[in-house]
Amino acid sequence: MTSVLVIDDHPIVLQGCRRLLEDAGVERVLEASSVLSGYRLFRREKPDVVIIDLALHGNGLSGLLLVQRLRSQNPRTPILVFSMHGDPVIVSRALEAGATGYVLKDTSSGALLEAFEKVRRGQPYMSHDLAMQIALLGTRREAPLADITPRELQTLSLLAEGKDYSHIADELGISYKTVANTCSQLKVKLGASSLPELVRSSIQYLSASPYAGAPRRAS
Repeated sequence: MTSVLVIDDHPIVLQGCRRLLEDAGVERVLEASSVLSGYRLFRREKPDVVIIDLALHGNGLSGLLLVQRLRSQNPRTPILVFSMHGDPVIVSRALEAGATGYVLKDTSSGALLEAFEKVRRGQPYMSHDLAMQIALLGTRREAPLADITPRELQTLSLLAEGKDYSHIADELGISYKTVANTCSQLKVKLGASSLPELVRSSIQYLSASPYAGAPRRAS
């Protein structure tokens, strides 16, 4: 009996995956709508395959960090990332974290099933376009978060939660001016031209950061 654990916080995605997998003959489909419930189900049920969305956050974990945790729990369980993020840097991080395959959410149901069947057999999967982007990426540039300091990462995390400068200053125990200066530096590093754009960038890149969930208060 094949069992699959789908971890995604969108009910429609969960329902669609369940229907697709069951129609393909999968006997048991487990669902989790959060990082914590997904991790607990994985440990308790020991599914044969995991399908996970990277854009999850909660309980100090990101989707990427969850991939790492699942991989450390069981190095042999195939993990298929099902994500809206097509950035080759994010894809590379997912593969480095232990994902067996990576498929975009705007793909066809046939492509998703193809990816599932491949990772179920322990084979890696990635679309040709993504594979080409990864190959072209090479050593051309470091990931955007590679040179970000712990203070900047703490600030990014709070920005992603919708906190303003005053709240961030209180949370981290620093001055408003320090927060403003930190955000100015982050705009340069992430190529953001405005605060709303910086907030969008923080959400995007934190979803692929293995350091998401680090302690916020500066020492």
